Amino acid sequence: MVVVALLLLGACGGGGDKDGASPSVPGAVTAQASSATSVHVMWQPSTDNKAVTGYEILRDGTTAKAVPADRSMIDVDGLTASTAYRFTVRALDAAGNRSAPSAPASVTTPAATPDDKRPPTAPARLTGRADGAGAATLTWGRASDDVGVTAYDVYQEGARIHSVGGAVTTARLTGLRPGTVYTFTVRARDAADNSSPDSGAVDVTTASAPGAPPSTAPTGLRAVTARAASGSGAEVTLHWVPPHTGGDIGAYQLFLNGAPTTTIVPGTPSPEGLSSYTFTVTDPPGTRYSVKIRARLPDGKWGDFSAQPAVVVP
Repeated sequence: MVVVALLLLGACGGGGDKDGASPSVPGAVTAQASSATSVHVMWQPSTDNKAVTGYEILRDGTTAKAVPADRSMIDVDGLTASTAYRFTVRALDAAGNRSAPSAPASVTTPAATPDDKRPPTAPARLTGRADGAGAATLTWGRASDDVGVTAYDVYQEGARIHSVGGAVTTARLTGLRPGTVYTFTVRARDAADNSSPDSGAVDVTTASAPGAPPSTAPTGLRAVTARAASGSGAEVTLHWVPPHTGGDIGAYQLFLNGAPTTTIVPGTPSPEGLSSYTFTVTDPPGTRYSVKIRARLPDGKWGDFSAQPAVVVP
């Protein structure tokens, strides 16, 4: 009778919902030496019949890092200078299934430069263009370094999202949202892991796409500057067109040079539909700022960033 009960349990599907399918193999794995002791690994995401839950990054066949499913790049630190490595990536799902390892990406770390304390110069003349609704291409001028530039790191809103080798001065970024303004900067890095200052910022607006959610970015942001009445610093007045959000905007967040500065409580728009805000800066004449804002949406989340005009203290 016990045997019959067990057979019936199996026939009723006690284990029939088990996920036995492995995720697809991560594609296009690259490994770029960022310094003498670190390598930046990137890959194309995998797919799964249910959901990918994470990735394992293997160094010479041994797991070196693990990241969640929303990541497609990682820095592997603690390496040895002037050493060859092979990196592979495999995907995992919630049932514990692992994909086969990706094709290997080989890289050799540069020689150590222990006495190098000087960072590279900032990359110059950063430009960008949208490649349709989901990608962008950036180009910049070479940085200089007393020893040598080993990598360029691309930042979006202060977070590194991409890296290329020191001999490369262009990057193609994918996975962007349609109809969205993105602000990018680039830093150079040398073998001692010294990073340059940021390049100038560039705004790229991706093309809209049919069926894509509308952009939530304020538009038409412009700045008017005038000497402050006190004679010290300047007053900066911003004007912009509020985004169409289907509800009230509770606040705006102001960023100067990429850093959050203050929260703006919106007033009544002008008859032309413009909102405005005035603030004072006390820096010397010629000081330059990049300015951008974003709105707090009716659901409480922050929306897309506006374009980023420059402000110069008169």
